[in-house]
Amino acid sequence: MTSRPATTLAQRKRQLVADELTQAALDLLADGGFDAVTVDEIATAAGVSKRTFFRYFASKEDVVVQFLAALGAAMREELARRPADEAPSVALRHAVWRCVEDCAGHEERARKVVRLILSTPALLARFLERQAQWRDELAAELAARLGLDAGRELYPRLAADMALAAFHAVLQRWSAAGADGTDGGAGGGADGGAVEVAVLTRDCFAVIAPALDAVVRTPAAS
Repeated sequence: MTSRPATTLAQRKRQLVADELTQAALDLLADGGFDAVTVDEIATAAGVSKRTFFRYFASKEDVVVQFLAALGAAMREELARRPADEAPSVALRHAVWRCVEDCAGHEERARKVVRLILSTPALLARFLERQAQWRDELAAELAARLGLDAGRELYPRLAADMALAAFHAVLQRWSAAGADGTDGGAGGGADGGAVEVAVLTRDCFAVIAPALDAVVRTPAAS
């Protein structure tokens, strides 16, 4: 039996600084706009030097990319945990919901961050780049669940694309709903954001479920 190596004090300190920088950056960028906020301002808000910032991140973009990487990891992990006999549409819906659930749990800042990503060309490009990586990971996981050949079958890649299109649609609708100061008309109360995202996710997957659950193997080339 093997055990994971214990985290050293230096590693814990490094992670703490990275977390402080990430939180400060996302708060400032979400409120002030990507172009207006400087690295100096982020470093000052986190209580570190500009030089320290660049030890952890190459640019402001990289802070947001790290945030996006966590979303993709959560989606893949949830899909891998779903029951093996669950319909693809249900498993993928839960995977996407797991990914956006954390956002809804921190609604005010998360809406602003998502809106920032979708409205800033440089960040949107990185977001789409990340989604391409997630598609390959989800396709591989789907292929393994269904006993398909990810390199030959069309279904895993197309299904992953559909799930990510639903994910993108949910984020767009959810983030736009709060732009005018309203809660989007769904849920309400302290957990209204979570309720709203759940409803949006359900509705999106209701549209694509028939295609997701029609698992058809690619005919062999003649």
